[in-house]
Amino acid sequence: MTYAYARVSAKDQNLERQLAAFCEFGIAQDCVFAEKESGKDFEREEYKRLLKRLKEGDLLVIQSIDRLGRSYGRIIEEWHRITKEIGADILVLDMPLLDTRVRSDSLVGRFIADVVLQVLSFVAENEREKIRARQAEGIRLAKERGVRFGRPSFLYTDEFLSVADDYLGKRIGLRTALQRLAIKRDNFYYHIRKLRAAGRGGGAREDAAPARRPHAER
Repeated sequence: MTYAYARVSAKDQNLERQLAAFCEFGIAQDCVFAEKESGKDFEREEYKRLLKRLKEGDLLVIQSIDRLGRSYGRIIEEWHRITKEIGADILVLDMPLLDTRVRSDSLVGRFIADVVLQVLSFVAENEREKIRARQAEGIRLAKERGVRFGRPSFLYTDEFLSVADDYLGKRIGLRTALQRLAIKRDNFYYHIRKLRAAGRGGGAREDAAPARRPHAER
């Protein structure tokens, strides 16, 4: 039996091109498994349904290798699972060398396909390493130029400092401070802790930086 698997990552992407290719190949509609799911892993409903149907001697057709998944390491694991454990064949339409069927006019298709897949995996991993290296170099050069990364610094206004001083000096309560600044409690506590750590705050308050569940002014 011949089956097909189609996948796109986003809900607004279209499966039609893959489905049309399967139709042209002559695959029955009820043998096509399609879904709109991320390729980060293989925990996908339609893919799992497909695996339950596949058996030894069947053929799985996909349009391109990245429709199976996005990690070449995981793709190789699934490739081995399908071709070695289940005993089915795989054909990738846009890369005819990835065809595990034994052909009478060539060497064993499965051996060739396995080698090609390993080469693709090596090339893909090399490219990822190059991208990571370029990113690291770009960050280093940016830092040398004075570019700062991470959460932007909070510029404290005179109003905030005045309210914080009144709060830490116990001249106003938490509710009043939040109303005057129009910010949320957790955000207020965060900046109060920063001020105190920088030595800009007044005396400590028991409710200034609670560990878990701060109590609002009653």
